[in-house]
Order: sequence, then structure tokens, then C-alpha cells
Amino acid sequence: MESVFEIIAEPNRRAILSLLTSSEQSVGEIERQLRMPQPAVSKHLRVLREAGFVESTVDAQRRLYRLKAEPFREIDDWLAQFRQFWEAHIDALERHLDRVARTTRTKGPVRPPNGRSIQTASARKPKTK
Repeated sequence: MESVFEIIAEPNRRAILSLLTSSEQSVGEIERQLRMPQPAVSKHLRVLREAGFVESTVDAQRRLYRLKAEPFREIDDWLAQFRQFWEAHIDALERHLDRVARTTRTKGPVRPPNGRSIQTASARKPKTK
């Protein structure tokens, strides 16, 4: 039997899992959204179901798939031992960004070496023709 990591290593299965994070999906809905043939979707769903990642319910004439939490907890438990390595870096990045934000508020806009001001996507004005 494959480990949970081998199962989620397959890109199509990860795509299916990503779709299922937002809502239950039928095979046909997954097929259309991922543009995969129905037999391939069914095969991947079978593997995910047997591994415990998804469960299905019958709604009239279609089967709806949804995520199950347990295998993700197993992955989370395994990753916990590595969190210490990236949490310190994320905390340091957050402190740095806070310092930059405070400095920017007091000194005006940040200008990169090319002299252009940096704008967020929401602050950019659409170009007119």
C-alpha cells in the first residue's frame, strides 16, 4: 500500500484534493474542471478513497466526493517536527516587513534602484488607450 505522501505526490490527485477543499464535487464536475477523462478521475478518486482522503455520498444518481480530515492530520503531525525550521524565518520576515512598513510611513514611498515607485496591484491605475 502506498504511503500518504506517495498518494499526494501525484499531480492529478493533488488537483482533485484542491478542488474538494471548496465543496463537494461529483465525478463529472471534477472531470469538467480539470479537463480529465472520466476514467482517470474515477481511478484517482478510488485511490484517494481507499487511502481515506475522500469519502463519497450518493445524491440521486450521482456520487459526491468530499475531503476527510484524518490523513491530513497524519501529514500535519509529520510536518510538525520541521515547523521550527521555517517558523523562525517567517517570524523574522514578519518583523522585517513591519520595520519596512513603519519606515515607509515616515519617509514616503519606497523607491527601488531604478527610481520608479513601488505600487501594490490595488493601487495601480488601469492604462487607458
